[in-house]
Amino acid sequence: MTSFRTRLLIAMTALLLAIPLLAHHGAAAFDVTKMVTVKGTVTDFQYVNPHVQVYFDAKNDKGEPESWQGELTAPNKLSRAGWTKRTLKPGDTITVTGNPAVNGAHTLWIRKLIGPDGESLQLFED
Repeated sequence: MTSFRTRLLIAMTALLLAIPLLAHHGAAAFDVTKMVTVKGTVTDFQYVNPHVQVYFDAKNDKGEPESWQGELTAPNKLSRAGWTKRTLKPGDTITVTGNPAVNGAHTLWIRKLIGPDGESLQLFED
């Protein structure tokens, strides 16, 4: 029979090993208490693991150009929601709503994306 200390040590080790697995999908880089909406033109669309990336140019309140980046979920999840690597193309006008980066960078964790046809693109499978 194992001692209480041995069982405690095994449990603590398992817990410590599990923490990095939980950290991967955290939203620590984004301010989940705020939402920002940006309208712009797609410059690049990277349908790659681990997260799909959308790059687009927009104008700020002063009319000055800004380059933005938006992060989506994994391509396999978007594929199940109907996306392909051709869903967005450079030159497409999009409206993106999401959580902004905590550090103030022009980066969003995308929560809603209006495509070039004016329709909301599904971000999750039904």
